Amino acid sequence: MSSSVSIAAEWDLLSDRFYRRLTLYSPLPWSTPAAPGATSSSSGVGGAVIGRLDLSTHIVAAAPFGGPIAAVRDDSKIVQLHSEPSRRRLLLFSSSAHPIASAPWPPLLPRLHSLAFSSSLSLLALLSDGSLLRFRLPDLQPSPNSSPVPLLPPASGGVADALFWGGGVAILTEDNRVVVATDIEADDPHPRDLADPGIGDEEHVLCMAVVEPQFVMSGSPEVLLAVGDRVIAVDEDGVQVLGVELEIGPVQKMAVSPNGKLLAAFAHDGRLLVIPTDFSRIIFEYECDSALPPEQIAWCGLDSVLVYWPEVLLMVGPNGDPVQYNYDEPIKLIPECDGVRILSNSSMEFLHRVPDSTTLIFGIGSMSPAALLYDARDHYDRQSAKAYDNYQLISSSLPEAIEACIDAAGHEFDVSRQRTLLRAATYGLAFCSRFPHERFQEMCKMLRVLNAVRDPEIGMPLTIQQYKLLTATVLIGRLINANQHLLALRISEYLNLNPEVVIMHWACEKITASTTLPDTVLLEGLLDKLRLCKGISYAAVAAHADNSGRRRLAAMLVDHESQSSKQIPLLLSIDEQDKALSKAIESGDTDLVYLVLFHIWQKVAVEKKAPLDFFGVINARPVARDLFMAYARHSKHEELKDFFLSTGRLQDAAFLLLKESRELEKNPMASKGSPLHAPQVRLIEQAHRLFAETKEHVFESKASEEHAKLLRSQHELEVSTKQAIFVGSSVSDTIKTCIAMGNERAALRVKSEFKVPDKRWYWLKTCALATVGNWDALEKFSREKRPPGGYKPFVEACIDVGQKNEAVKYIPKLTDPRERSEAYARMGMAREAEEAASQAKDSDELFGRLKITLAQSSAAASIFDTLRDRLSFQGAY
Repeated sequence: MSSSVSIAAEWDLLSDRFYRRLTLYSPLPWSTPAAPGATSSSSGVGGAVIGRLDLSTHIVAAAPFGGPIAAVRDDSKIVQLHSEPSRRRLLLFSSSAHPIASAPWPPLLPRLHSLAFSSSLSLLALLSDGSLLRFRLPDLQPSPNSSPVPLLPPASGGVADALFWGGGVAILTEDNRVVVATDIEADDPHPRDLADPGIGDEEHVLCMAVVEPQFVMSGSPEVLLAVGDRVIAVDEDGVQVLGVELEIGPVQKMAVSPNGKLLAAFAHDGRLLVIPTDFSRIIFEYECDSALPPEQIAWCGLDSVLVYWPEVLLMVGPNGDPVQYNYDEPIKLIPECDGVRILSNSSMEFLHRVPDSTTLIFGIGSMSPAALLYDARDHYDRQSAKAYDNYQLISSSLPEAIEACIDAAGHEFDVSRQRTLLRAATYGLAFCSRFPHERFQEMCKMLRVLNAVRDPEIGMPLTIQQYKLLTATVLIGRLINANQHLLALRISEYLNLNPEVVIMHWACEKITASTTLPDTVLLEGLLDKLRLCKGISYAAVAAHADNSGRRRLAAMLVDHESQSSKQIPLLLSIDEQDKALSKAIESGDTDLVYLVLFHIWQKVAVEKKAPLDFFGVINARPVARDLFMAYARHSKHEELKDFFLSTGRLQDAAFLLLKESRELEKNPMASKGSPLHAPQVRLIEQAHRLFAETKEHVFESKASEEHAKLLRSQHELEVSTKQAIFVGSSVSDTIKTCIAMGNERAALRVKSEFKVPDKRWYWLKTCALATVGNWDALEKFSREKRPPGGYKPFVEACIDVGQKNEAVKYIPKLTDPRERSEAYARMGMAREAEEAASQAKDSDELFGRLKITLAQSSAAASIFDTLRDRLSFQGAY
């Protein structure tokens, strides 16, 4: 039990809970004097700076979850430089103060107001004019460019105060306005003004605090401003005055709890108050010995508040006396989810509440099952019979005791103490088969990972609670960003996680660092590691090689990419169009083939090259050629026509010209004598010339020639008649239209030009005259000479327009009895139809058709039946 007593003696009692201050790293490398001849600007590996660092003379920022520390000399303070250069440097350290990188501070910038880390570990520098400068880790290069991003308008007067949280920043301007940006890692953060707090010119903001967006129902941050004896809550919707009825008085310092529900406020009279963020009541208050405003105030978990003055750190809880820690050097409080890291010039400490499981085991005089199990293991190691006695005392509570030992081991930083607690758990497991052994194995895995990253060379002092919140995936991401690839790979393999992201990041960093290594040698080294991960994206590594100016290396890497969707875009980006087209065709993905075709065509257009180069590429590949033709038929007729002509496919070019002429004809302006008519004719004539050059398309050549000739004639007719009714019609319709308009001379000219036969001419003229009702002209025309096709067209033309009286004039002139009979039947003249039918040879069939025709008229049908009976045709029905 003596070891338990010594462990518990290190704890501090606050109210009814114990707290302990663990030394994580001591002494820190920067606390040792620099070697002779070395300065704080001397560079180590990767430009890291080794030497002394004084927190009191530097602006310092530390990332949560055991993240890195950034520092830059505060130019607002008088500093004795010793042998340091006058130009400031931006320094980056791990939590164990091991140097990671350094870079000269950019010159000609406004004064630095504050440093902070974003949730993704980008280093943010807020300048006094309200502009934001971002640095990429671990090389501290400005990102995305070297120019600061303005967050405030020029008339704001600059930054009076500012507070960062994981994804944003709240800025109080010199003219007492509040500006917030909730996406500070974006290229354009989109800062926005909150409601005007209405602070008078003679009033001053004493301090400010921010309730983060995830704790506000509106989803936007709420900024608390201490002004005079009141606190103002400012958000996008308005302003609310808080705490007037509580009579708190002027507030000098504020801090919001990790869950966003409570506020720790240090009043002007030395009282430390804990109140809800809505200021509904005072939960508890403590009168401090000093009324001087503290330098820092921070929450230690959710149960206590830390207040820091120079040389004094006070921890205050809800009940009982506070705990005081004395420091003879400046410190910086770094809040974590389960405690506070305390950074000083010489050490890194962690102050947190002692876990309940640890209290059960190591508490002075504890007789809990967990404490007895721990002692039982100690007795067992000393081969004492008391081990079994302890087991008998706790046999009914053995699962709870085992769980407490495992949980306590997870909260320890001391490896030997972890081992002792786990050995106690294994002793209990030997007697408890119902306890899930996976719990023990899971804890062992987590502790191995935590112990590895806590090593001073790595410098990530994560607690188990922080590790669970951060997750293993994010931890691995932080390790690779710190160039700890080997450890990240081992953790990935140990936890059965996909190591692809680790190997890819290593490969990219290897390419960046190996500037003098030949491509072939570097490729061999990269492939040895990349092959360790099945399905890894070689294209991503190749893209990085191309961006690094290693295009030949990129081309060699991309050959190993198995996914065409990743391989082909990269081949295009490194100017390997031929290979990209071949790979796209091999993949069978038409979308990828089109991607390559469009890329090549666009490049030809940009570089103003002849399209023959493009046509030569696709003509040698049938798949690419056919896809290009299918696409170009819909939208790229000129390019397709050029392709056909350049490859000798004259007939295809001619058909394309005819298609264009048809599309032009659909344009309402293409007819009616419009200027578009001439281009249409030219297209058809071009098609005719192309068809004429091939022996296989004589018909198409003649047809296109005739079509062009007809369009010209129709255009001339529209011009002469001033009526847009000809273009687009056939030769027959053109002739009929001319005759109907009384322009027989033009009709004869068309007849002669297109060699219309006399038989068709008679038919067309007859129809035209009947349509316009010019019966005298029709009768005169019928008498000129015997029509080549007989008088049937005259009869049908009259019947079609409903002029039966006119048709009767021409029916007797029909020489064929069948035609006369059918004509009479169409007009309902049954008797005449019967007489004509009786003269026909195939009377049976004819009478059947006539019966059907006359059936529409009951009177005619009756007459027809009488005639049928008289002529004894009953057998035909």
